[in-house]
Amino acid sequence: MMNRLMEEVKKKEAPIVVGLDPNLSFIPSKIMNNAIAEYGETPDAAAEAVSEFNRALIDAVADLVPAVKPQIAMYEQFGIPGLLAFQNTIVYAKEKGLIVIGDIKRGDIGSTSEAYARAHLGKIMIGNAAFSAFDEDIVTVNPYLGSDGVLPFVKIAKEEKKGIFVLVKTSNPSSGEFQDREIDGRPLYMYVADKVKEWGEGEPYSNVGAVVGATYPEEGKRIRECLPNTVFLIPGYGAQGGKGKDLKEYFDKDGLGVIVNSSRGIIAAYKQEAYASYGEDGFADAARAAVLAMKEDLKEALS
Repeated sequence: MMNRLMEEVKKKEAPIVVGLDPNLSFIPSKIMNNAIAEYGETPDAAAEAVSEFNRALIDAVADLVPAVKPQIAMYEQFGIPGLLAFQNTIVYAKEKGLIVIGDIKRGDIGSTSEAYARAHLGKIMIGNAAFSAFDEDIVTVNPYLGSDGVLPFVKIAKEEKKGIFVLVKTSNPSSGEFQDREIDGRPLYMYVADKVKEWGEGEPYSNVGAVVGATYPEEGKRIRECLPNTVFLIPGYGAQGGKGKDLKEYFDKDGLGVIVNSSRGIIAAYKQEAYASYGEDGFADAARAAVLAMKEDLKEALS
């Protein structure tokens, strides 16, 4: 799956994944009001508004980017209707030819970890029938319970020819509280990077990728030296301060090996001064314009 992702990046000349993290404040009032008129002020209305918002965004950017990344917490907050919106978003994105990265950050042990992996990457048998619950192509995994929490994902990803991104060095300000702690002269995140190399396989790219934040370029350079054939999922671009010029060391020797996430910088672009002229009704066109601007900015990393 990582090889397919990089082929799509090359085809579209855009190492970009659009984060579908639909806070209700991002949704235009017309969409929200129509949903409330039909369902009342209920989670069903929120889920319907989110689904319509996502469909319009996907339609606007599907020809420009290789992937989208729905963050499951933004859907779970609406309960069962929200999870249905999450599922519907995955189905619609795949219909449009996009790779779906499920940002689920799961991490547990034993049978529980395997159940998460089956829910998001694999299949469950019900009698003689195999059923896929969410069916993302790639998911994010939290490694801090050790191999017990990751290997079930590795196993099912291999069976299903899918992939995982393991959290290595995240973009949030407090990530260093644990990830930068030194053990025998090396930061903890480098030990995680070592395990990512051990868990993965495949050429030219490993099926086990790494989450490496755009806000820590020196750390990104060090991790890339350790993981030359690993795809990096890079959060922290745009709203968190990362710029294209900061990402030069994240790319591999072929100018590939990364997929850079932008969420509110794209899906709520119409709220930014640079795209205000599009207005609420033009939110999808504003998102498209933001993707095109991001594509140009990322060229600085390769110039």
